This record gives sequence, C-alpha cells and structure tokens, in this order.
Amino acid sequence: MTENIFVDTDVIFDLLAKREPFYDYSAKLFTLADKQELTICVSSLCFGNLNYILSRQKSATEARKILSRFKVLVKVLPVDDKVIELALNSDFRDFEDAIQYYCAIENGIKVLITRNLKDFKHARIAVLTAEEFVKQYE
Repeated sequence: MTENIFVDTDVIFDLLAKREPFYDYSAKLFTLADKQELTICVSSLCFGNLNYILSRQKSATEARKILSRFKVLVKVLPVDDKVIELALNSDFRDFEDAIQYYCAIENGIKVLITRNLKDFKHARIAVLTAEEFVKQYE
C-alpha cells in the first residue's frame, strides 16, 4: 500500500506553472505519484483555486485541459460540512490553509506538503516542503 500525502495548492501551482525555483521538487513529488510510489491527495477546493489562477494566465479552455491532465495524478478529497466547521473555528489566520489542513486531518493523512510552513506551525501532522519530503523519501 502506498503512503497518502496531502499537497497544498501552492505546490501544485509550482508544478503546473513551472514556477522556479520550486518546480523541480514539485515535479519530483508528482513523479513519485505517477510511478504509484505514493498517493497524492488534494482537496476539491484546490481545483477551484487552480482554475481561477490558471485562467488568469491562460484561456479558460487551456486551464481546464491542464487541470484534466493533472487530475489523473491525484485523489480528490471532499471539503464537507465538518471540514468547514473546523476551519471556521480554528486559530488559522488563513482560512484556505485551515480548510486544506482539516481536509487532510479528517481523511487520516499524516503528511501535508506546502511551501507555506509558517501558517502550519501548530499542526498535529508533519508539514514539509516538497523539497524536504523528496529528500527524506530518497
């Protein structure tokens, strides 16, 4: 059985937009998923966020094509009533981060990958950058 990890939207955008200097490690992370060495989980919220960001840089059609190709690499987790309730009542300053975090927690995921470590200081699960995770994995 492969390990489940949760990946935050910023790391996914690093991959899809080939954002340097973060692209290489995000690509390595998703290559592990492509090889089925691990399962990358994302929240349903991230697709809305990514579509919004991508469609500001590309046509709406191209943004959807990119997301369709990306979707085969991940398992999409629901953002449900309990996740929203936990996020609303949390101490997170960034509401989107709270949603991502509680989506991971509610699905029993023990590792969250983000570039935004400072907003997850009080996390009850491991929070790593893509670079940190890939280096530990290798």
